[in-house]
Amino acid sequence: MARAPKIGLVSLGCPKALVDSERILTTLRAQGYTFSPDYDGADVVIVNTCGFLDSAKAESLDAIGEALNENGRVIVTGCLGVEEKLIRDTHPKVLAVTGPHQYEAVVNAVHAAVPPVHDPKLDLVPPQGLRLTPRHYAYLKISEGCNNRCSFCIIPSIRGDLVSRPVASVLYEAERLVKAGTKELLVISQDTSAYGVDLKYATSKFHGRDVPAKFYELSKELGDLGAWVRLHYVYPYPHVDAVIALMAEGKVLPYLDIPFQHASPSVLKAMRRPANQEKTLDRIKSWRRTCPELAIRSTFIVGFPGETEEDFEMLLDWIEEAGIDRTGCFEFEPVGGAKANDLPGAVPDEVKTERWERLMEVARDVSAARLAQKVGQTIEVLVDDVRPADNVAIGRSKWDAPEVDGTVILSDAGGIAPGQMLSAIVTDSDEYDLYARPVAAN
Repeated sequence: MARAPKIGLVSLGCPKALVDSERILTTLRAQGYTFSPDYDGADVVIVNTCGFLDSAKAESLDAIGEALNENGRVIVTGCLGVEEKLIRDTHPKVLAVTGPHQYEAVVNAVHAAVPPVHDPKLDLVPPQGLRLTPRHYAYLKISEGCNNRCSFCIIPSIRGDLVSRPVASVLYEAERLVKAGTKELLVISQDTSAYGVDLKYATSKFHGRDVPAKFYELSKELGDLGAWVRLHYVYPYPHVDAVIALMAEGKVLPYLDIPFQHASPSVLKAMRRPANQEKTLDRIKSWRRTCPELAIRSTFIVGFPGETEEDFEMLLDWIEEAGIDRTGCFEFEPVGGAKANDLPGAVPDEVKTERWERLMEVARDVSAARLAQKVGQTIEVLVDDVRPADNVAIGRSKWDAPEVDGTVILSDAGGIAPGQMLSAIVTDSDEYDLYARPVAAN
């Protein structure tokens, strides 16, 4: 019998791209393909690219070049795929180029490069599909595209307008994941709180019940599945308030990832973002009255065209007053095709860097102060990694998303395994991490 062809994969960019990679792998595995962990063993390599920033484009082009040098047979997909001319001008030897979430086109390109050796066998794939994350957590993509038109962003031109999945499709996928051992569901999209607006909140049947495609109802149903539910990329629309009550009830993790981007009304207006930062502060205070444990993660852009020192100082004050638990920051970078590139008032690079450093110093102080309040508490920890030689385990609390937030460093880790959920007493903290020891089992 002929050997099953092997596929290599390089997946770049955000968790949404990672989910695209998982879907591609799941389809190919169902068709009899196997996978290679290195270039040498692969019959063809798929490079799933990112194209949001020029630096990400450069990284993607470098990854394509490396795959060509190491393997020679490369299929390109993902966000940079919309710039096929750039890819082919830089790397004319690529076999095929497809755009974001074009799963069928990628699979067809693989078929052309290295045909499957037998008919599909669906039992080659577990019910939850193939995952690139550890078994105990998974990203759950609920929609594609975005209806917002932020001046610094080209995502709508790459991925299109919002297209929500039917709610039953999302819930059945989540249920399969939980049954397969997933303990944390990370809900992702470009604009999670806009979920369902394109469907006019149409209902679909989940276990015989009509469930509307609404952000609150989706969150509530996910919260009933018995896993941690973490909400990412949430815009602070008014209907988000109702989900805070679910967090207070323990249905959904007390964690919101909200891309505020700035606090100065003039900068927000230039960004084409909601500009009433005082009202947003009031809502954050209200959220924390409802759910005192709430942690807020956000990202900000410094050095946006026209940003003055006064604007920047306002942002620093706002981060402190809002008590942003987890902060990411980027220096403004022009992106090909973005409206912001034409705005007046370019900020010098050295000023951008200086502002980035100042913002991160404030963010570290805020994070350290908020984490210090956890010392002495008993918390639940989901273990990601174990280091037996150091008798240490690395896990996360309900306030920590994987890869982007801090960790919980557990001492006395004998007998602990990755994917385990356990109780621990917080003994110390620093700017980003908590230190804890497991609670002895009765």
